[in-house]
Amino acid sequence: MTGPAGASAARPPARPGPAGTATPGGAPTLRREAARPGSASGARAPAGDTSLPVGYAQLWAADPGAWTRAGAAWRGLVGPVRQRSDGLDARVAALRPGWSGGAAGAAQGRIGALRGALTDVLPALVEVDQVLAEFAARLATAKARLAAAVAHADEGGLLVDRVGAVRPDPAHPRRAAPGGPGVAQVAAELRAALALAGGADREAAARLGELSTAAVTGWVSVPPDRRPAPGAGPAEVSRWWAGLTPAERRWLVGHEPARIGHLDGVPVAAWDQANRLLLGERRAGLAAARVGLLRPLPPGPPELARLARLARLEAALRGLDGLTERLDEAKAPRAYLLGLDPAGDGRAVVALGNPDRAAAVLTYVPGMTADLADAPGELGRAARVLDRCTALGPGEETAAVLWLDYDAPDHLPEAARARQAEDAGPALHRFQEGLRASHDGPPARQTVLGHSYGSLVVGTAAGDHGLSADALVFVGSPGAGSTTRASCGCRPGRSGPAPRRTT
Repeated sequence: MTGPAGASAARPPARPGPAGTATPGGAPTLRREAARPGSASGARAPAGDTSLPVGYAQLWAADPGAWTRAGAAWRGLVGPVRQRSDGLDARVAALRPGWSGGAAGAAQGRIGALRGALTDVLPALVEVDQVLAEFAARLATAKARLAAAVAHADEGGLLVDRVGAVRPDPAHPRRAAPGGPGVAQVAAELRAALALAGGADREAAARLGELSTAAVTGWVSVPPDRRPAPGAGPAEVSRWWAGLTPAERRWLVGHEPARIGHLDGVPVAAWDQANRLLLGERRAGLAAARVGLLRPLPPGPPELARLARLARLEAALRGLDGLTERLDEAKAPRAYLLGLDPAGDGRAVVALGNPDRAAAVLTYVPGMTADLADAPGELGRAARVLDRCTALGPGEETAAVLWLDYDAPDHLPEAARARQAEDAGPALHRFQEGLRASHDGPPARQTVLGHSYGSLVVGTAAGDHGLSADALVFVGSPGAGSTTRASCGCRPGRSGPAPRRTT
């Protein structure tokens, strides 16, 4: 099975220039190139539908990875912009002791304004990356559906030419009837793939257009004083967020990242922006705590305690660095940082793919001994499940979430009790409710998988609080507390199978 000859891939936007000079101008080029004679974009859609903005040959040749890499380049500006902002802070601090008066106040005010302008752009840089990565993901799904349609044509003795027209293959020993059901089915599959790509293109163009406008009118705007009350449900939080303008949302992400980055009901994209802005501060706190433990103590129990604490901190730092490496990678699926708390054994919530846009979402709850040090390995397990889902359904958008937002038992005596599972229940319940509240489009199929002690967390949360999920899966379970939909309080967005237990 081969693609149409002569097709040229659509070009992603150029990589950004130096910090302070780049704007997210230029929408995705899939649709805009359609008017250029001789380009792949100028290929006609299948007969009977001339309104589709993306052509068959163009979609076949498009490179989603190029869009992912372009987005990562924009995100890569966050570090240099922040360094420039910190440098302005240092200049103000250096000027303050030896310069006073009206001119000094004016200079400090001007430098402060420049610093504010730099920090205001940080959420937008991450947002550009999200837009391009999500466009790339939907483009990859459309390409998979296109490939499946061409495979169906091959199986049915049909030809798909370089402009996407479907007809019987004269060379095939069992010729298909012109206009028969095989031709109609393949043509419909092609139209669906092209429509998905066209819709993704229009959406990405609109999102980048808003960012381009914000680059002129202002990145942020101070929102109204009202915030969701403590204990407000995810649905209420979602309604509050929907009532804000994009500029007001960016202000909240930049000025209140700790609040926004862990507020169930806020969209995944905003969570990711906020938590990425906090990532450096979180690591600096761990590093400072490590430095404070480097001085040896006299031999004895205090020294043994120091060494144990130092070992835990160094393991947590390695785990955080491993997560950061995955967050920085310019590859699909994009990683979204939904939560990070280095206190205690450390907690992390990371998604592979955007759960708000996926048709199927897996929430994976790890078990005993899981902590921040183990987070990269646990995320790898979630990635393997996601890879399998993608292999089984390449034409569907899927996402997997590592949910390590609880204090997992460190040893068997702790794991023999349900206390930590009971403590984790409210947070897991709210997280799943938040995924439902912030999801775009039709409800996703939500699956919650608990491994080892994590299965007790899932079962206990479902039984005590209810879980917004279509299916629960228990792997290596020592006991889940609930074994039927009626007893586990599973509240699906649409019908799903009963909970399953595997060993």
